[in-house]
Amino acid sequence: MGPLNGIRVIDLTSVLMGPFATQIMGDLGADVIKVESPEGDIVRRYRPFRSSGMPGVFMNLHRNKRSIALDLKAPQGAEALRRLIAGADVIVHNVRARAMARLGFDYDRVREINPRIVYCVANGFRQDGPYAAKPAYDDAIQAGAGLCGLMEKISGEASYVPTALCDKVAGMAIAYSVMAALFHRERSGEGQAIEVPMFETNIMFNLVEHIAGYGFEPPLSQPGFERYLTRFRKPYKTKNGHVCILPYTDANWAAFFGHLDRNDVLEDPRFCDFSSRIANIDALYALVDELVAQRTTEEWLAFCDAASIPAMRMMSFADLWDDPHLKAIGMFGTDEHPTEGAYRTVSHPIVFSSTPASVRRHAPRLGQQGREILRELGFSGEEIEGLRSAGVIRLPDVA
Repeated sequence: MGPLNGIRVIDLTSVLMGPFATQIMGDLGADVIKVESPEGDIVRRYRPFRSSGMPGVFMNLHRNKRSIALDLKAPQGAEALRRLIAGADVIVHNVRARAMARLGFDYDRVREINPRIVYCVANGFRQDGPYAAKPAYDDAIQAGAGLCGLMEKISGEASYVPTALCDKVAGMAIAYSVMAALFHRERSGEGQAIEVPMFETNIMFNLVEHIAGYGFEPPLSQPGFERYLTRFRKPYKTKNGHVCILPYTDANWAAFFGHLDRNDVLEDPRFCDFSSRIANIDALYALVDELVAQRTTEEWLAFCDAASIPAMRMMSFADLWDDPHLKAIGMFGTDEHPTEGAYRTVSHPIVFSSTPASVRRHAPRLGQQGREILRELGFSGEEIEGLRSAGVIRLPDVA
């Protein structure tokens, strides 16, 4: 049933950050009601898809959710949301504060409806600073939170990490923050407001190691973790592919160089202990780059696994489906969506001994559960039809 079974989450978010957070909550058992505008979440316009509004990105991101499409600017739509709030445990939104206040759903007014609610705002920036009103997407936060600068240090050219990293980091922060607030409510009976800003959340994330000597006052160095700031930190080319090999401990390095009959390297004062190796990381990794090329990927993996040296074959995303470990644990599967046909599923990775995560619902078409949700809120069939006729609620083209 999942550890969040019985928790109802109203999801007013869009794109990736908020929906990833509510995917996690849904997988963990929450009843997630995705409230969309009549135009739908912009992610519904991504490609490729089999039918409009249901792209591949959407299929796993919005599993375990029910969709209702409401015009919240219409009084009847706002009333429907107020009824939803009255019976909910959590509301998550990424609407700007002023716009939410104009709609009548800022925290103070939501708390009047349901004082126990956990009200989470997913912003680009903290609202008590001068960036409060700035729009934010992943690329902008990568630039502002230091990631692009790290890429420039390595390659000589500023660039983005090719994934929506900042969105997903903030999404996980939303999930853990909401769950912490729910735990507090269980002990105290008290709801509260939470603000999860992408910018500041990713700065905290990036500075875990990259604060380095800059963490002292006065600083002992510029920010940046030395081992990560060498161009030789990369998957190494083998005779037939690429492999990540990461000797880390003294025992790892002794085994690695001993395997290659290069014990002389460990006698070099640049490489004789952990601190010396970090101080000379460019030279060390350049040597590893040269040595790894002498053998095949399979040879390296067999040796490293036997010697307990961290090592992984470099794989593309498409390769993952053939990985024996992922096959054994059932990481991937296929399912049959009632309108989209067969699709690939990606399992929730966390293991709970008593309350496992699960996939209970397919991703919904826009407004698919609108009638169902409104009936739960006490709307009659005649009232629902009136809302549909007035354009306040949108129901799916396919039942």
